[in-house]
Amino acid sequence: MSGMGVRVDRERCVGAGMCALTAPDVFTQDDDGFSEMLPGSTAGTGDHPRVREAVRACPVGAVSLTDD
Repeated sequence: MSGMGVRVDRERCVGAGMCALTAPDVFTQDDDGFSEMLPGSTAGTGDHPRVREAVRACPVGAVSLTDD
């Protein structure tokens, strides 16, 4: 999975918060409860084990891996 990025589809997000619970150093929830990437996160790549787990944990598939 080398060279993979991560993305949050805010249109699909329902605010379950599984990504923020799984990888709190990468994801947070905004004031409306929707997920977003933390700015400047050094772990925000698909190579990070907790990011891959956050992708699997999202109940609506709003968190996905991307090709960089």
